[in-house]
Amino acid sequence: MITIDELFSSGQIIDLILAFVVAEAAFLVFFRNWHGIPLPGLLGNLLSGACLLVALRIALVGGGWHWIALALAGALLAHVLDFNSRWRKEQS
Repeated sequence: MITIDELFSSGQIIDLILAFVVAEAAFLVFFRNWHGIPLPGLLGNLLSGACLLVALRIALVGGGWHWIALALAGALLAHVLDFNSRWRKEQS
């Protein structure tokens, strides 16, 4: 049986959380037509969070700093794109 310590030290806890994020994104894409969900903003937000989770996973397993920086840059880019789309929506 896997312990909590092993889940964190191996990064598998992040894999589990990322699986939930992917399931959430699939759920939002599937139900967007019935409930009027503003998909671009939500997916941008989910992508930003997923990139942060990837950076955490890399750090937990002792990955190189350049991979962590790349994941953080991806989170920043997704966040800026999400913010930009929300800003334009507010201005309209």
